[in-house]
Amino acid sequence: MSPRTPSTVTIRRTTADDWQQVRDLRLEMLEDTPLAYGETLSTGLTHGEDEWRSRGARGQAPHSVLLAAIDDATDEWVGTMGGYLDAPGSPMLVGVYVRPGHRGREARVADALLDTVVEWARSEGSALTLHVHEDNPRAIAYYRRRGFEPTGITVPYVLDPESRELELRLPLD
Repeated sequence: MSPRTPSTVTIRRTTADDWQQVRDLRLEMLEDTPLAYGETLSTGLTHGEDEWRSRGARGQAPHSVLLAAIDDATDEWVGTMGGYLDAPGSPMLVGVYVRPGHRGREARVADALLDTVVEWARSEGSALTLHVHEDNPRAIAYYRRRGFEPTGITVPYVLDPESRELELRLPLD
């Protein structure tokens, strides 16, 4: 599959009715890059429809955002990204995933998703923060290219406290 251009992808907030697409993409994420998320595939497979509807509804909830990147030609969900308030005034970027055939600078799917999360985060605080696994160089390079800088803070990775996640922050001024 060749990379897509931004004009072929629509970015929109998810709803509870998107639960099946939210589920399918989340399970794919957990299988594709297990160390990037705080949940295992085996745990994800145990969730029922109510949990997936709740997750889809995050796209409409106050002080949070859950986005889908949808291929205009096929209606296929090709990426997702979310944000929530870790504390009042402290937006946090989470749940970043782009399907392999839509990754890369040329495809611009990740950039379109991140631009939308940044727009949301500006209404919530002065900086957007994220945690990224120390062994995920592709993601670290992407975030650094987009202006995120290390804060010097590391936190234990929830699924393996022996490994670390790096905190990166993007000023929103």
